[in-house]
Amino acid sequence: MLTAINYEQEVLNQAQVRRATVEFTTIVNDLWYDKSIELILFRNTLVNKHANEVLNLINYSQEFVSKTITIQDILEVAKAIKEIELPSSKLDVGKLAYECYLSPKKSADKVAYLKYKLRAAQEYGTIEPKDVVLYGFGRIGRLLARELSSKMGKGSQLRLRAIVIRGEIDKNVLEKRASLLSIDSVHGDFLGTVKVDTENNALIINGTTVHVISANNPEDIDYTCYGIYNALIIDNTGAFRDDEALNRHLRANGADKVLLTAPGKGIPNIVHGVNHQKYNPENVDIFSAASCTTNAITPILKVLDDNFGIHKGHIETIHAYTNDQNLVDNMHNKYRRGRAAALNMVITETGAGEAVSKVIPALKDKLTSNAIRVPVPNGSLAILSLQLRTQVTKDRVNAIVKKYALEGDLVEQIKYSLNNELVSSDIIGTTAPAIFDSNATITDEETVVIYVWYDNEYGYSHQVMRLAKHVAKVRRYTYY
Repeated sequence: MLTAINYEQEVLNQAQVRRATVEFTTIVNDLWYDKSIELILFRNTLVNKHANEVLNLINYSQEFVSKTITIQDILEVAKAIKEIELPSSKLDVGKLAYECYLSPKKSADKVAYLKYKLRAAQEYGTIEPKDVVLYGFGRIGRLLARELSSKMGKGSQLRLRAIVIRGEIDKNVLEKRASLLSIDSVHGDFLGTVKVDTENNALIINGTTVHVISANNPEDIDYTCYGIYNALIIDNTGAFRDDEALNRHLRANGADKVLLTAPGKGIPNIVHGVNHQKYNPENVDIFSAASCTTNAITPILKVLDDNFGIHKGHIETIHAYTNDQNLVDNMHNKYRRGRAAALNMVITETGAGEAVSKVIPALKDKLTSNAIRVPVPNGSLAILSLQLRTQVTKDRVNAIVKKYALEGDLVEQIKYSLNNELVSSDIIGTTAPAIFDSNATITDEETVVIYVWYDNEYGYSHQVMRLAKHVAKVRRYTYY
């Protein structure tokens, strides 16, 4: 027998929900642009999101914490935050709403309760903004430019000031660079404005000037001529990989720190959230953000090793093809990579297993690794086949990973997926470097097989951003 449905009431309810969502998004953007306070929902970005996107995130949140958290709940939290004096911050309204749900009596007065919860924010001083130079403007460089420009807010953290490229700069070059930044076949249109300033050899991104500098040698540049001082140089060219080569950046006038967006030799290889606290930017000038694969698998491996112990294992990466492969069959200095990337699955090597041990020394010589490049332009999958030191079940493994995705030092790094239909195109645009596919976990006593998806461009770029903020000492107060 069909249940009676009051359609008119449903229409009224959804209208109220959407009205509350619009009010919420207005508060989110006001806090960001007026006070440099960024609200997120279980690590998902909320700034400049549409109402439908916010409601979808709330649906995910309800499944994630297995509790009914409504738009009204997070709206009340956002309103209370607006009344509190806070420094530049990044606050998870999902977590705060969940904690209010768990403590209804204590949180009856939302403002008082949140003042108590966020009391540690008062210990944070004023942040000194950091100039940023992108040395190179390829796939990662352009994504970083998009994110740095979109997330600038009041400019209290990282400020994109210049892009360095090789070759002559003219109107045609600037227009092509602007077009590549504006339109992307994988990540879609840039939700901002990009204009060309030919007189000053610059791009005007969201109304701010970003100089485009031509240089063959990093040490030849005088950044101070462009009003850039003590800059963080983010090298995404792949041309300089060791300490000696990267030190050339520091000989440039106006440069202060260097961050490499690739594995480096003789320098700290960092997976933010796992080992970034081991290296103080006061004492270290050059950092590596390791590789996209290392950033994807290391957080999950740390969780498993800390809780169950890893005896040994193998990592197989199913990786999107990259620019170093050939579009059609042609000569290549590595076996198999010369074959047409968009037509073939290509077995190739990866240093991910060895790279993990640089971040987690306890896993040295315990992991082997290999990779298969497949005909997709972005979106990759790592399969971790591990022998643990403890007997486990699927439910136990999933519960542990879910806990780390909900609280602790790895909440920015691990996204816990509940999706039964997850495929590679679904994870494009995910800010977390590791998407744990909970439905795919396989266990057999001490053996476990874990599937970790990752957007090898976008997710990695956000890890680079997180590390950049640590290196530049502009990390805000955070509550996750």
